[in-house]
Amino acid sequence: MRKSDRLFQLTNMLRKHQPMTAKQLAEKLLVSERTVYRYIDDLSLSGIPIYGEPGVGYRLSAGFELPPLQLSPGELEALITGVSFIASLTGKNLAASAQSLLSKIEAARPSELIQTTGQDRVVRVPANHRETKAYQIWEKIHVAIAEKRWINITYQSLSEVITSRTVFPLGLFYWGGKWTLGAWCDMRGDYRDFRIDRIAQLERCDNEPSLPDFVALSAYIELKDSPELKNIHID
Repeated sequence: MRKSDRLFQLTNMLRKHQPMTAKQLAEKLLVSERTVYRYIDDLSLSGIPIYGEPGVGYRLSAGFELPPLQLSPGELEALITGVSFIASLTGKNLAASAQSLLSKIEAARPSELIQTTGQDRVVRVPANHRETKAYQIWEKIHVAIAEKRWINITYQSLSEVITSRTVFPLGLFYWGGKWTLGAWCDMRGDYRDFRIDRIAQLERCDNEPSLPDFVALSAYIELKDSPELKNIHID
């Protein structure tokens, strides 16, 4: 990564998470603390109002704003591809927001970058997901996660066994063709993965079970990434 990109990244970190110590910045940027000190000096010399407090960390002066974002052709193509993915492969509300954002991006694009958008776009995401039942299921799960609500699902397992489950949804994960729901299953008393395309019915739970205190998305992901328990069971 170029030094100018590192400086921009550091400035953005401080805008979002200030104050931050040199150690924290170094860990985020994957550089040494000595390098962070040099970056801070470079930013100060260039006029960025950054200052440090001993024992607290670095801050930006109140009201500081970066100039309008400038994107390279590659960055613009990456952004449009990502937004197109969301518009095509998520649920109704998020897809509508993505479509609106995509229209704003294309309307505001510099004329010299026109080849990366519109009819000439060479990286495309098919929209056939919208015609599937999983499209509606995805939306309901997304809302339940946002509202921290239990849901009742009728689920057909990979072995074709149909069961009714009460689950607490934690996150939606895309595996290159299939969406899965990471959740806490009340029946199993454990974390489980459910394929969205195998959920036949989904309803909100009226009589919600008690959720164990340790259940959280972060705990689920940590367990998922654990070398000893690499794969949480897919029902």
